[in-house]
Amino acid sequence: MSIAPAQAPVEAPVRRVRQQARDAATLMAFSAVTSVGVTLGFLFLALLARQA
Repeated sequence: MSIAPAQAPVEAPVRRVRQQARDAATLMAFSAVTSVGVTLGFLFLALLARQA
């Protein structure tokens, strides 16, 4: 029975600041679009309730 040498743990590649900034901007844009969508949904519901 032979003992295989242990493999060194694979480290995750270092992310560049540009990639982190792009991810942050994407998250902020998604959050803004989602907030506007929810707000418009509530506004639409309020308009429907007002007419009923």
